[in-house]
Amino acid sequence: MSDLRVGYLPTLYHTSYILKGGKWLEQSSGLKVDWELFPTGPAMTKAFSEEKIDLGYIGLPPAMIAIDKGTPIICVGGGHVEGTIMLAPKHYKSLEELGDVKKVLEQFSGRKIGTPSQGSIHDVIIRNLLEEQGIKGVTVKNYEWAEFLPQALENGEIDAAVGTPSLIVAASRQLEVHLALPPNKLWPHNPSYGIVIRKELKKKANIILEFLKMHKKACTLIRENPGEAAKLVSKEIKGLNPEFVKATYTISPKYCAALSPEYIKSTLAFVPILKKLGYIKKKLSEKEVFEKSYIEKVHPEPPHY
Repeated sequence: MSDLRVGYLPTLYHTSYILKGGKWLEQSSGLKVDWELFPTGPAMTKAFSEEKIDLGYIGLPPAMIAIDKGTPIICVGGGHVEGTIMLAPKHYKSLEELGDVKKVLEQFSGRKIGTPSQGSIHDVIIRNLLEEQGIKGVTVKNYEWAEFLPQALENGEIDAAVGTPSLIVAASRQLEVHLALPPNKLWPHNPSYGIVIRKELKKKANIILEFLKMHKKACTLIRENPGEAAKLVSKEIKGLNPEFVKATYTISPKYCAALSPEYIKSTLAFVPILKKLGYIKKKLSEKEVFEKSYIEKVHPEPPHY
């Protein structure tokens, strides 16, 4: 029987691939860990509600949607901010060319933008931005797996895509695409993922603290030595070129395990948006979403985002 059941996503810049591939938790403390891959955050929250996992790497909006529905989970650590980008074929102009977010988005009126599943952080961010900028006639098409987006672009199913930084690295291999909108223009400081636990795990504080120690160590490695971190990830994902991973790291290089004030403020700014979209019913407070005591022990120094 495992000591810890961890849910993770197919997102290269999460520390999951380093911890899992290198068996860091097993080697540091002898923990027996079971890892389960999920296509998106919303799929992972279902596993949390069914008590199938204890801890997960997840974007905060789907976690908040689950909390609103009564799933007993809470965020105990950060990981990365500004992990959402928008890419498009090069016949569409980028922010660099147009100099205005609204002008970039207006190009897709009457067209389709692809994004991971409804309720994912990418889905919430693009729907909010379209409304905020007053853009009409854009269809947001959701996909169960983010990995389907490059093919959807190639097939002409969608005209642009919103997702993680690895999306543009992957799409660039087969298509003439560029960065239409960078991470900081979609939603500044947005919490691209955090470490969320079932509240039941609080009874095993030593496991939470040990996990966060290894998570912090991996975040530091990605930030300070991305080449070495990329090699570790490529060993875990057979056939993946380390340069692909390294390129993903550099698009939005804001990695840290801390829960910074900006991280928390940006997360809570999603609450009214989620309510407006009909994804949640009540106004969630900071204490309902975050438990900072564990990461404050592990990461007492200033955040590195």
